[in-house]
Amino acid sequence: MDDAHTLAAEGIVCGYDDEDVLRDVTLDVAQGEFVGLIGPNGSGKSTLLRALTGILPLRSGRVLLNGQPLAHYTRRQIAQKIAVVPQLSGSIFPFTVRDYVMMGRTPYLGRLQFQRPGDGQIAQQAMTLTDVTHLADRPITDLSGGEMQRATIARAVAQQTDVLLLDEPTAFLDLNHQREIFELLKRFNTDQDMTIICVSHDLNLAAQYCPRIVVLKDGVVYDDGPGSQIISEQMVRQVYGAPVQVDIGPGGKPRVSLLPAGLEQGRPQP
Repeated sequence: MDDAHTLAAEGIVCGYDDEDVLRDVTLDVAQGEFVGLIGPNGSGKSTLLRALTGILPLRSGRVLLNGQPLAHYTRRQIAQKIAVVPQLSGSIFPFTVRDYVMMGRTPYLGRLQFQRPGDGQIAQQAMTLTDVTHLADRPITDLSGGEMQRATIARAVAQQTDVLLLDEPTAFLDLNHQREIFELLKRFNTDQDMTIICVSHDLNLAAQYCPRIVVLKDGVVYDDGPGSQIISEQMVRQVYGAPVQVDIGPGGKPRVSLLPAGLEQGRPQP
C-alpha cells in the first residue's frame, strides 16, 4: 500500500465479548483528508476509532498505518502518529490547563523522564492555536464544555501527530461552540495538512465541514463519498429511519431538516 494512504482498515471484524460490532469494514484514508464518520447509535462509529488506534483487538482483518500493519508499532509509536480526542467528559483531577495540554508530550518522554524545555514550547504553541492560553492556569474542572473541548484538542495537537481522530467533539456544546470546534479542525486540516476522522451525530456540521462522508450502519460501511452525494433524504430514511427534507444550504452544502409527523405525510418517497 502507498504511504499516501495514511490510515486504512482492511476487512476488519471486532467487537465486545461475543458480539461483532464491526463486520468486514474496509476504509482507506489518505494524507490530508477530512472525513466525517456518521451513522445512528450502535452503528460502530466509536468502535471503528478504537480499532484504528489498536485499542480494540481485531478478530480478523488488519489496520495499516503509513502502509505498515498497526501491529508492528508499539503503543508509544502509535501515539506519536495518531492523536485521539474522546467524547467530552469531566475530570475528577483539577489539573491546570497547561499541565493537561503537556500530557500530549507523554509519548515522547522516557520512563520517569521529566518534560524537556522544548516540550513546554510545543504545549504553548498548541494552546495558542486552540485559543486556551488565557486559561493556562485554570483547573480543567472549572472549564465550560467548549473550553474543555478546546483544551482536549490542544492536548492532541501537542502530540504533533499527522492524524487526529475525534469522537463527537461537539456533543453537548451550544451552536457557537460547535462552529468554533469545526472551524478549528478545518484550519488544522487546511494549514497543517492534518488527516482528520471525525465522528459526528450532526449531519449538517458533517456536510458543511467534511469533504468526505463515511456512513456506518449495523457495523458495515453503508456509503462513502462526497457529502453532496452521500447526504440525501433516501440515505437518512434508510440509515436513521427518520423523515427529513434535504435541500441546499447557504454554503452550497446539503442541509438536513427533520420533519414533524404532520409534515412528513403526503411527501413523495425518494
